[in-house]
Amino acid sequence: MASHSSFPEEVLIIGAGVGGLSTAIILAKLGFAVTVLEKNYQAGGLMRSYRRDGIECPVGVHYLGSLDQGQVLRRFFDYLGVSSAIPVSRMGENGIVDRYLFDGCGHPGIFDLPPGMDGFEEELKQTFPDEREKITKIVASIRKAAVQLHALDLLYATGNDFSLLEQSRPLGEILDGLGCSPGLRSVLAVPSCWIGVPLNDCPAYYHNMALASYVSSSYRLQGSGAQMADALAGRLLELGGRIVTGAEVSTIQVSSRVVTGLQLASGECLSAATVIGAVHPKVVLQMLPEGAVKPSYRQRISGLKDTHGIFSVHASLDGDSHPEIPYNVFKIDRDHDGNVRDLKYYQILKSERKGRSLLSILTSGRDELWASWGKTKSGQRGNDYLDAKEQHGRQLIREAEAVFGPFQGLKVLDTYTPLTVRDWVNSPGGSAYGVLRSSSQMLATALLNRTSVQGLYLAGQNVMAPGIIGTIMGSFSTVKLILGADEFRKVIRL
Repeated sequence: MASHSSFPEEVLIIGAGVGGLSTAIILAKLGFAVTVLEKNYQAGGLMRSYRRDGIECPVGVHYLGSLDQGQVLRRFFDYLGVSSAIPVSRMGENGIVDRYLFDGCGHPGIFDLPPGMDGFEEELKQTFPDEREKITKIVASIRKAAVQLHALDLLYATGNDFSLLEQSRPLGEILDGLGCSPGLRSVLAVPSCWIGVPLNDCPAYYHNMALASYVSSSYRLQGSGAQMADALAGRLLELGGRIVTGAEVSTIQVSSRVVTGLQLASGECLSAATVIGAVHPKVVLQMLPEGAVKPSYRQRISGLKDTHGIFSVHASLDGDSHPEIPYNVFKIDRDHDGNVRDLKYYQILKSERKGRSLLSILTSGRDELWASWGKTKSGQRGNDYLDAKEQHGRQLIREAEAVFGPFQGLKVLDTYTPLTVRDWVNSPGGSAYGVLRSSSQMLATALLNRTSVQGLYLAGQNVMAPGIIGTIMGSFSTVKLILGADEFRKVIRL
């Protein structure tokens, strides 16, 4: 696409995760000269998987929603030009996308999330036949969110991006008003865990958007997260963009509250009139010189609450004894009111190694377990930290065996804690989903991609919503701010 003379030409982007790379691709398609700076030695952030014992271990991409033709993520991938480079396989062919296993003797003990909104509504009504009218009302809101999501209403809105969030009330409060049973409440609480927000503080819209995206259609990567990261990075290079790895940014240079460029930890300075921080807003704040922003802005950003961290275990299993399971499994600990206290996510996939399957377990990070090592850097925490990780991982594996039976040929490949995530992608506290998108923090998190420094913008999962869809939508939203709403609607066709 030809360069637009009215646009600033040089753009520097901090961070090469999905947010930084997708923002860079959009701008490169519009003719901007884009350079992405990544402190690690490979692009991809949490999107990138890593190899252990010849097996790719996923980190941030376990399954994808809304990839059918015409649906929102497929439209994003098509625009970015990466659809054919990210091979996927459909989930739910056996009628199950996710299986929820609830602890205790409450109803239901098991709930299978089916593909498709009609199937989801019917499954709810068969499981909770006495609450059919309530379910009709609840699903109507989810259907509305699905329509808005696929129509990109949030992106193309003529006013404030958050003008469509009329469902800002916590879903838990809405379910209380309907008089939903603890069982129904517990089933509906699971999607709020996907974005790291407790049901009683989770805006109904965010819950419904997350649920609608996976019910609309669900897919797994046929390759790896590394392949997805390389597809986005490769596409940017095709468009003439640059990615500089091993380039840690120390300072965002500002003069009279106008951005002028960046200084790297190496001492090198780069000039640009447009800088985008595709990292956590608090990290961007730390890079700004004293006095670069108003005290009120600094206070607002530094006071943001973040979601919890995650702990993960990857282990290889005998493939004949443990073939791939074509759906995800969630083991859910709930209280007597139906609120989720803890959740464990299981996935068993066929691996690259012949005769071996990959078991992945994700659960809450239990940040307090790692607090004593919080001030130390990766590789410097000692054997006691490694022993604590291994012990916690073994406990999670024992709990998984209560679900799947004894594991044959098990070999632990790796474990990681919130500190791992913190050090890898510079997420404060190791937060897995970034800024907490809660009802109580709605005003503080509005329009996070707009800063009080001219020419400085934010991108990434913190701008609009976590997840691949939310992050890429946030990238388009940031580009909309840079171009202006009218120009954006003229040149961006999704």
